[in-house]
Amino acid sequence: MLKPKTAEEIELLRINGDLVSRTLAEVGKWVAPGVTTAKLNEVAETFIRDHGAIPSFKGFEGFPAALCMSVNDVVVHGFPSDTPLKEGDIVSVDCGTLYKGYNGDSAYTFPVGEVDAGTRKLLDVTKASLYKGIEAAVAGHRTGDIGHAVQSYAESFGFSVVRELEGHGIGREMHEAPGVPNYGRQGHGARLAEGMTICIEPMICAGSRGVYLARNGWAVHTSDHKNAAHYELTVVVRKGRAEQLSTFDYIEKDSTIKF
Repeated sequence: MLKPKTAEEIELLRINGDLVSRTLAEVGKWVAPGVTTAKLNEVAETFIRDHGAIPSFKGFEGFPAALCMSVNDVVVHGFPSDTPLKEGDIVSVDCGTLYKGYNGDSAYTFPVGEVDAGTRKLLDVTKASLYKGIEAAVAGHRTGDIGHAVQSYAESFGFSVVRELEGHGIGREMHEAPGVPNYGRQGHGARLAEGMTICIEPMICAGSRGVYLARNGWAVHTSDHKNAAHYELTVVVRKGRAEQLSTFDYIEKDSTIKF
């Protein structure tokens, strides 16, 4: 049995979860054709520091930026760059904060301008699969129940699930036990207890599930170079229904942000 968080720890994680959620919304206001991911990274780092926190990704195991910026066939861990985004691209923005010794972590995949119907479906299904996973994140279940919920939903639309990467526990460390795969069998994996804090983050591919690591040692690409989407929320395991510590509401209630 993994140790649940105290009420005080959960409150600090909630503060971080709110900050990463608001940071993603701030970034979302800038996502448009012609804007560079380097600019989006600058917006995020300024926003995080202005709110008294540290961008926890920057310097983590040598990662050079405040955000992971993953465009089109990059699943996760892409570097910001000076290449302008183009109409029809998608960009996964993964954000982390460190405030008062605890971490926040959340991700959202934004369309850049208008995207085609297939890409729109990939985004919608990936985000919906995240909520399916959250529905399974209740006390007494296992991590395999979360993975099964994500996998069965995404695959029912003909998409595939990355196996090499997974969600995780979160607290004083950005990545804690348990690992939370996006595939699995019901009734298998680590048992979930009330008060455990975890990040659920489906990484779903439009084509096959194969991936490879770029030469920079960070960016993970789809092997067939088809698009991938990535959404992540932090939750507290509860009896009956998980409690979200981060949210997409700031993004999706802002009429100026395209999502």
